[in-house]
Amino acid sequence: MTAVIVVAMVLVLVLLLSLVVMYNRFVRQRTLVDESWGGIDVELTRRHDLIPRLVETVRGYAAHEQAVLQQLVTAREAAAAHARDQPARRQGYEDSLGGALASVLVRAEAYPDLKANQGFLQLQHELTNTEDRIAAARRFYNGNVRAYNTRVRTFPSNVVAGVFGFEARDFFELLDPVARAVPRF
Repeated sequence: MTAVIVVAMVLVLVLLLSLVVMYNRFVRQRTLVDESWGGIDVELTRRHDLIPRLVETVRGYAAHEQAVLQQLVTAREAAAAHARDQPARRQGYEDSLGGALASVLVRAEAYPDLKANQGFLQLQHELTNTEDRIAAARRFYNGNVRAYNTRVRTFPSNVVAGVFGFEARDFFELLDPVARAVPRF
């Protein structure tokens, strides 16, 4: 009888230890997802901060492009207003901002004086670097979300996730088909 009790206690101990390990992995992964979202947020905020400088620079050279500039300003304000939203809700605003920004940069190509302006060239370079960093941060975040969501949805960790309230997270993807398309040369 004592051997059965010892075996049962060892099984209970192993189950409790497994529960603690799974819980701690969830906490670590959730923290990593939150941290990687912070990386995206920093880069999106940087893009928001660069846009007013771009608008002022372009406005001086392309005064009759006011509608395009106003669209960019409106998209920036909407994106900034939703800066604290969850990724799935914020995604559409950021895609609209990216589209408006691309539109302004394409229209700027028609102005040789603007293209030669050092301030504009520097802003264009900073915005390009920021977009690259946003893409890298998005890949890092989505990879962490994928790993976390896999753990939330697979057995036996889904039991632990359900008991302790760990829920799947949203990806942050490009919705704009133009931005997702392969560049043409």
